[in-house]
Amino acid sequence: MKPLSDCRLYTFVDTAYLNGRDVTFVAQQLCDGGSDLIQLRAKNSSPEEIRQMAEIILPITKRAGVPLVINDHLQIAQELGAEFCHLGQEDFFDAGFTHVSQLTAPLPVLSTPSDGEGRVAAGRERSGIGLSTHAPAQAERAIAAGADYVAIGPIYATGTKPTAKPVTLDYIRWAAANVKIPWFAIGGINLQNLDQVLAAGAKRICVVSAILNAENIAQTCLEFRRRLK
Repeated sequence: MKPLSDCRLYTFVDTAYLNGRDVTFVAQQLCDGGSDLIQLRAKNSSPEEIRQMAEIILPITKRAGVPLVINDHLQIAQELGAEFCHLGQEDFFDAGFTHVSQLTAPLPVLSTPSDGEGRVAAGRERSGIGLSTHAPAQAERAIAAGADYVAIGPIYATGTKPTAKPVTLDYIRWAAANVKIPWFAIGGINLQNLDQVLAAGAKRICVVSAILNAENIAQTCLEFRRRLK
């Protein structure tokens, strides 16, 4: 599995952009295109539906050595063994949490063997935590809270967050100078504005619609990877 520090292209299986395609097809295309991280985001799906999707996507990402990120649902991420969970400000700080250690307490006992000692399922590990940030103060707070990575954005207006005000390239410049943990620029990034994002100091990016709306997902991923180099 690729270390987080080496991950540069962060892509999504976002149910809002499936366009009639199956989640397994999209996940495989993202892996074939060289994605370094893949997030499952299904804002309008129930927890059980998200669990079912994660269960069929995980074998694909694990075969490819690509970490899977579950959006919003930490319990699902930890119980299934997904490498990361991504949370928004409202899911973390507004919910009263101050440090990620509060989220990664020992998993509940899933079985009680004959020796009477409860154990979690074999091979399950704690999921890393990524946090969304929209301003320098939020990034600093997320870093202090022990986040494994932070998302910096939205850089441009984006359909995935239609009510969010763009933070502009200035936030990237600030992050490049001040954020020492892995961070990913996100929000409206496409092949037309990618050079501006990189020139501002980004080395890692999240891309949703520019890849998922493409006719050839894998080929578009490969083009982003080529440009990131």
